[in-house]
Amino acid sequence: MSELQINTTQNVKIMFKAAGAGERLVAFLIDMAIKIGYLMLVRSVFDAFNDMDAWSEIAINTLLGLPVLFYSLVQETFLDGQTLGKKALKIKVVKLDGFQTTLSDFIVRWFFRVVDVYCFGLGFFVIVFNKRQQRLGDMASGTGVVSLREKVNIKHTILEQLSTDYKPTYPNVIKLSDNDARIIKDTFVRARAVKDYDTLIKLRTKLVEVVGIKTIKQASDMEFIDVILKDYNFYTQDM
Repeated sequence: MSELQINTTQNVKIMFKAAGAGERLVAFLIDMAIKIGYLMLVRSVFDAFNDMDAWSEIAINTLLGLPVLFYSLVQETFLDGQTLGKKALKIKVVKLDGFQTTLSDFIVRWFFRVVDVYCFGLGFFVIVFNKRQQRLGDMASGTGVVSLREKVNIKHTILEQLSTDYKPTYPNVIKLSDNDARIIKDTFVRARAVKDYDTLIKLRTKLVEVVGIKTIKQASDMEFIDVILKDYNFYTQDM
């Protein structure tokens, strides 16, 4: 499964798992089943009134068909980027630039359904061969569909596991903000994983400068940065 990087308005990069073609297809089929069920119900009720003239029948058919026509547009607009099918599969539409999705974004996606869905299912094949798992409507609107299934644990947050008798070392860490701590942890985790010592040195140097640390009490950069993150959590856990 591919990853989508979303740059928030605060210039923080967040990684999401892109919803795969299979998930999106199943969600589409669920939505299609709902629409077909609605049309069958409407038809069964409509058949009870068989004494109307042709023009009246066309007018009523058109009116009752509007919920099917605007199904995805209305639901994605009012259900925050989801339809009932997407909710069932735990996927949703998001804006890749970090801004909130708007009505105009959903209108563009809805308009491109004519090509993506009804032109030999072109959108499905575009998703399969696109590294961001986007259909044409996604590309045109600057959106993507992400999976909400990934479980979030403490490793994905700024929180650190602290023992009950933990004693902090650097009280000046309260100069940092949650956003600072999040960026520090993300950089630290990535650099440590690939043994990027140059980045760790730069991160340690910046922390010493920003926090105002006179003496480092840890033997290595990794130990020092780990203590900074734990101290930050210690001092801010009750704030």
